Amino acid sequence: MIDTLLSALAALMTFQHLAYMLLGVSVGLVIGVIPGLGGIAGLSLLVPFLYGMDPISALGMLIGLVAVIPTSDTFASVLMGIPGSSASQATVLDGFPLAKQGQAARALSAAFISSLFGGIVGAVILTGFVLIARPLILMFGSAELFMLALFGLSMVAVLAGRSLPKGLAAAAIGLLIGSIGAAPATGEFRMIFGTEYLYDGIPLVIIGLGLFAIPEISDLLRKNSSIAEGNALGSGWLLGLRDWWANLFLSIRCSGFGCLIGAIPGLGGSVVDWIAYGHAVQTTKDNPHFGKGDIRGVIAPESANNAMQGGALLPTMLFGIPGSGSMAVFLGGMVLIGIEPGPSMVGADLNITYSIIWSLALANIMGAGICMMLAQPISNLTRIPFHYLAPCMIALICFAAFQATRDLSDLVALMGIGLVGILMKRFGWPRPALLIGFVLAPQAETFFYQALQFNGWGFLIRPGVLIIGAMTLLSVYFGLKNRIDDVGAEGEVVVTSHSSRNIQIVFALAAMVFFGMALWDAAGQSTLGGVFPLGVGVVGAVFGAILLVHLWRGHSDHPAFYDYEIVGDHVGNEGNGWFWTGPAWIGGLVVATALVGFYIAMIGFFIAFLRVRAKASWLRTIVITASAAAFILGLAYMLSLNFPSGWLQDAYDLPWPIR
Repeated sequence: MIDTLLSALAALMTFQHLAYMLLGVSVGLVIGVIPGLGGIAGLSLLVPFLYGMDPISALGMLIGLVAVIPTSDTFASVLMGIPGSSASQATVLDGFPLAKQGQAARALSAAFISSLFGGIVGAVILTGFVLIARPLILMFGSAELFMLALFGLSMVAVLAGRSLPKGLAAAAIGLLIGSIGAAPATGEFRMIFGTEYLYDGIPLVIIGLGLFAIPEISDLLRKNSSIAEGNALGSGWLLGLRDWWANLFLSIRCSGFGCLIGAIPGLGGSVVDWIAYGHAVQTTKDNPHFGKGDIRGVIAPESANNAMQGGALLPTMLFGIPGSGSMAVFLGGMVLIGIEPGPSMVGADLNITYSIIWSLALANIMGAGICMMLAQPISNLTRIPFHYLAPCMIALICFAAFQATRDLSDLVALMGIGLVGILMKRFGWPRPALLIGFVLAPQAETFFYQALQFNGWGFLIRPGVLIIGAMTLLSVYFGLKNRIDDVGAEGEVVVTSHSSRNIQIVFALAAMVFFGMALWDAAGQSTLGGVFPLGVGVVGAVFGAILLVHLWRGHSDHPAFYDYEIVGDHVGNEGNGWFWTGPAWIGGLVVATALVGFYIAMIGFFIAFLRVRAKASWLRTIVITASAAAFILGLAYMLSLNFPSGWLQDAYDLPWPIR
């Protein structure tokens, strides 16, 4: 055993291995900083270069990229309020408010040290756990995985805000959107309404960017200012480190959660940050300000998402079952260089296993150090007047969105979900609750059917199910007790006009119409195909009806009432723009893309935005537009990505790269 550990360490410390690992870390930093790309895009970029490489060096390069993305994606989440990847969505809730308060340095330093610690904890746990992991992982059957999905849904109680019916209705909407497409049990297509694009459902990246990025960009466009005033970073680097040390046990617990959840195939990074965030809320007693800039809301998810990468390696290496989307690409890379995942990874190839684990720890150290060094220049983006930064962010978000299916419909879906996100933010509907429901819908439904098929209703009395069920009930109890009040203080009067009340009622009625459509569609499915959306639709309709009663008959200080246009931090400030400014510009880009294709539309969008909205000179407009066009074109070339074409391009059959 000692010989194996020393052999792995010797392979790790060679110059060649370290150089390739640094290369992977560097690529991961770039991919992570660009919102919406994430590990799948980055690993896909590196895989073609693996042919003929030394296996240990190739794995070091891949691990370097995998390890650093959950660290570098923090920049977008904290500085711009845009989820850098699916694993950093919860960080936005408190990281971005801290940045707007001039405490970006504090948030970033706490995030980086938490990411570093989480990655190292994940590697340490794996070092001792790898030999006993196989029987433990095999203990989780479909019944236990279904209960874990319910445990993830219990976080909705934490994220429901002042109005629990809003939170539960939002979660039901997310579950229904997540069930669009083929039913796991029967293959029947649900809620596609004759639209070919919906056959495979709506991609996660579009839901995440639409719910969080579009509303924040729209809000910033109205304010005609930079993201942060004065010194963008502030002077809280040491304060962030002290914050992490003061919450060390929270970081340890969340790292453990991350490692455990990462080891369970099918959950992965899309939910681990929310579970860690919910745990932080549930266990915090002293002066919580979650949703408004609580540093613990940064430490918890950042500790968990880096540790999750270590956990996800376990099923990938031992069973050949990807623990996450990025691990699926990593698995393909292993096969390309001649390494077969399976029991041999804890037998004859144990030295390779430990080289991978320790590469993960070293890559986390590299990534956190480089992010610290790059924080100042990257943070300067927040001091640029937002009307210069906005077209770049909008173009990057659209670029990330259409990677999902590489079709114009991706941008249309992004615009539609973005409008929903804007209205949810305005009326105080918890967007994280919808996102959690969406992420967990496929797993919850699939594991439920499998548990019934294999065990019948007897799965409910399995020991693992009972234990996880008890944990879920405790989570709901503490969630209801410590809900995040992110929409104003209790008793605050937020409705001052009948028009505001009426428009909130209209939005709630729109949600009821969606539930009705889901119920109508489910009624036309078979029993197995329709039972899940039918049950969710009924629950959503019940809580939607309760919300309507509150909005119709409640007093103006009822917790169900909220209108950002009345109590938002922009109210009373001079120079606020039109509410629909952001959606109008983004919608214009989508319409132009449908007509002339994305690349030409993007260039025209930059010129129009900079000249009309930013009132930039022609020289500045040309320089910014040319730089952005070259960057997007280079990125598309590296990813072998054709841009969505427009009607005129299809009519005249124009070649790439104009496509």
